[in-house]
Amino acid sequence: MKYRLILLFATMLWSITLPNFAAAQKKAVIAYYSGSLQALDSFSANKFTHIIYCFGRLQGNRMHLRAAKDTLIIQKMVSMKQQNKDLKVLLSLGGWGGCAPCSEVFGTEEGRKEFVASVKSLTNYFGTDGIDLDWEYPTISGFPGHRFVPDDKQNFTELIKELRHQLGRKSTVSFAAGGFQKFMDESVDWKSVMPYVNYVNLMTYDLVGGYSKVTGHHTALYSTPSQKSSADNCIQYLINTIGINPKKLIIGAAFYARTWEDVSPENNGLYNAGKFKSYIGYNDFPKRISASAGYNFYWDSTAQAPYAYNAADKTFATFDDKKSVALKTKYVLKHKMGGIMFWQLGHDTFTDGLLDTINTTLTNKKSSVKIVQNIEYFKSPVKSEQF
Repeated sequence: MKYRLILLFATMLWSITLPNFAAAQKKAVIAYYSGSLQALDSFSANKFTHIIYCFGRLQGNRMHLRAAKDTLIIQKMVSMKQQNKDLKVLLSLGGWGGCAPCSEVFGTEEGRKEFVASVKSLTNYFGTDGIDLDWEYPTISGFPGHRFVPDDKQNFTELIKELRHQLGRKSTVSFAAGGFQKFMDESVDWKSVMPYVNYVNLMTYDLVGGYSKVTGHHTALYSTPSQKSSADNCIQYLINTIGINPKKLIIGAAFYARTWEDVSPENNGLYNAGKFKSYIGYNDFPKRISASAGYNFYWDSTAQAPYAYNAADKTFATFDDKKSVALKTKYVLKHKMGGIMFWQLGHDTFTDGLLDTINTTLTNKKSSVKIVQNIEYFKSPVKSEQF
């Protein structure tokens, strides 16, 4: 009798605790990384499901690592699987300014095949788990001077198909997507591409970029009367208008700030004219964006985003913080998305940082736990050939 009561109690406890933990298990936490080899030792591999090496470049038609330190960083990432056996380590190509020849190389079948063969070779050599493409941008203007043509859209589709065909079903294939309307409308043939990818990493940051002469929220969760671009605007368009399975969509968080100078004090600098000044990692906020540095902090309840203004030097700052990152994570849960990613892990603090906020919010606990990657990669409302 005593044994039965113990078993019944254990079963009830399991049934109560399982739903929250299961919800956390299904969410990807994807860390882009562009920091030093040494700093990787200070981050726990149990706090993310994927880590992405940033960035490879094209040399001819092939994926190329630029320096010996890149090899060491990738090897270090793979060794982190000793901490988290389910960790996925991805190579990536491109980044802002890093895809100058992409339009030409991926514009030919020969170029695509040679590139994919090189990715497969590197994947086999390092024991990594796939590829993330960060071509900024197919079809539309991106980094100044980089070629873009209408055929990029179809060529991007063919590139994704070739990657899936050559790397196989078990490999992760993802791409970084601009969170702004022009990218969503013109850069990607969504219905053709989505059946072949695990995730789309939505860059729902830099929505007000360095070329803007007017301030705004660079990583707003929701739109405002003065700013349509937001994570919600991007995500709901892809789900409701394009018909993408939300489990394949990854919201993006910014572990950094953007600042503008020569900004007038009206509305505490928000939506005013200014000149882009700097990019500041979250781990530098205490020295550079803080009360001691002259900033006052504000919260936009419509955008669900923080901002700050330094009246002494007329500088405006826009960023994610713990509150906004927690709200983005809750948005993932509410809308049954695939997970959350961020640029970039090297900007976080080693303890009590933004990554810890993501883990705490996912698990609804004060301590972080191991998160397992989403296993529902290939469900898609779009009919397609199987791979």
